[in-house]
Amino acid sequence: MKFVESFRIALKALNANKVRSALTMLGVIIGVAAVILLVAIGTGVQGEITGSIEGLGSNLLFAFPGNFSGGPGGGGGGGGPGSTIRKQFSLDDAELVQRRLGADAIVVPVVQSAGVLKAGNRTARSTIAAANEQGDQVFNADYVAGRHYNKSEYSTGARVVMLGATPAKELFPGQNPVGRDLTVNGERFTVIGLLKEQGGTLSGDQDNQIYMPVTTAQRLLATKVISSIIVKAVDAEKVDLIKARMEQTLRPRFQDEFTVFTQEQTLGILSSLLGTLTVMLAGIAGISLLVGGIGIMNIMLVSVSERTREIGIRKAVGARTHDILSQFVIEAIVLSVAGGMIGVLIGWAGSAVLTRWVPTEVTWWAVTVAFFFSAAVGVFFGVYPAWKASRLDPIDALRYE
Repeated sequence: MKFVESFRIALKALNANKVRSALTMLGVIIGVAAVILLVAIGTGVQGEITGSIEGLGSNLLFAFPGNFSGGPGGGGGGGGPGSTIRKQFSLDDAELVQRRLGADAIVVPVVQSAGVLKAGNRTARSTIAAANEQGDQVFNADYVAGRHYNKSEYSTGARVVMLGATPAKELFPGQNPVGRDLTVNGERFTVIGLLKEQGGTLSGDQDNQIYMPVTTAQRLLATKVISSIIVKAVDAEKVDLIKARMEQTLRPRFQDEFTVFTQEQTLGILSSLLGTLTVMLAGIAGISLLVGGIGIMNIMLVSVSERTREIGIRKAVGARTHDILSQFVIEAIVLSVAGGMIGVLIGWAGSAVLTRWVPTEVTWWAVTVAFFFSAAVGVFFGVYPAWKASRLDPIDALRYE
């Protein structure tokens, strides 16, 4: 029997059981769509984060307490991510780095913590991001209204705050918050600036932050430590030199209990972590494809049992073993390929819808891998039922009740 005839018979058999065929394809559809969606989200978030960091320029350095020896650029010795941080940075450390680097760099101490905001009867939860008066020169802040805090407000620890787009909408809907008062963790502050909406990512919603002088934040949070020190080299060609001078400055006090990353190293670490996470998500979604394949094999085995007499009749009138084999394999392939195509469409459409809330990017390799993997699953799990059907004895098949 020719391939076209086998294909026609396979389609006719599948068409005779539309609901069962659709349910059989469902596992493959969900698996393919899940692979495409999860890879699209992972790739989109990775692009968003790296784009945001690259947008800050190529001359930033990040210093953190603790020895992250597992990452590129980390110092030798023990420690690493997850190890106990025994020595924390303070404002004195940031000021010492600024004095040593002089006019070659802008040094910004950073404090981050959670905060509860209240204005009237409205409440919002946000992230406190505190820096010094030079913070807007490093992070390229764009304002809708108002201004950045000045050196005097930083030195005196003034209770002034700049709002991201999210807390501004939640606390002052439809209003200009500049000049209004609110409380942060129970203390009264005056809003002096409103930042432009930047968009959220899975790494953190940059819009859901409030910004204040680091001296104010330390008093509010009752702490003397800072989370990190961020340095912007005035000359991008001197990044490596600046890094060496930072390490030279911090080492007498911290020995190896600190780590300085350049922007390139930070991007490499983030890309590696997010790439690994994306592959893991794709692998988890791929498991559902295997489950879909098992579903195909199960339904095909049921179909072989139900059509035993049909197989016996066909063999009795001259159908050969490979004709029966090819017919059932084609049925399994049609189920998996049709399911794969529908899954690709759903994954693509779902990615387009999700991009309103989460950055997504559909990649050709994810579509290709998901589609061909679904086809391969159909072949793999369809061969055994087809082989079982092709090996039936025509006499026994005709006697089958």
